[in-house]
Amino acid sequence: MHQKSFAVFCGSKSGADPIYIQHGIELGRLMAENKISLVYGGGNKGMMAAVANEVMGGGGHVIGVIPEILLEWESEHKGITDLRVVKNMHVRKKMMYELCDVAIVLPGGNGTLDEMFEMLTWNTLNIHNKKIVLLNSNGFYNHLISHIQTMFDQGFLYEDWRERLIVCNEPAEIISYLA
Repeated sequence: MHQKSFAVFCGSKSGADPIYIQHGIELGRLMAENKISLVYGGGNKGMMAAVANEVMGGGGHVIGVIPEILLEWESEHKGITDLRVVKNMHVRKKMMYELCDVAIVLPGGNGTLDEMFEMLTWNTLNIHNKKIVLLNSNGFYNHLISHIQTMFDQGFLYEDWRERLIVCNEPAEIISYLA
């Protein structure tokens, strides 16, 4: 495995389907087993906590990057290897991109999509060329994938989106794809 660190973008909530947390835990376990560091939003709630706790529990390395404004909201994780408090969301995203080799997008809300689309945009503009993987847990992102295809079909994307965004349905698929 060439990748040494994954930035994982995901919800600070757990979501309605237990598969989301299960996939977060499974990804965290696989990352620890494969000596892949986690870079994530620094929270101690929801999907974020599931992944971070599993990586830590497996003896892995975790860097959390949290903006000052979210310290109360996301209850910063005090049990991780390295917690970095930054000025704002923009600094957070930039630092997470710089610290990772690959970006993994798990189920989440607006913030998760914001991070994914910013990474895709930067990738298209050749600001970076890091792999971006979307974990489509139990079809969570089916409608979004369909919409991205519509943007492509209707001529709004400069290239086939599948060259920039890899869709996987199981955490193990991510590891084998990147191996």
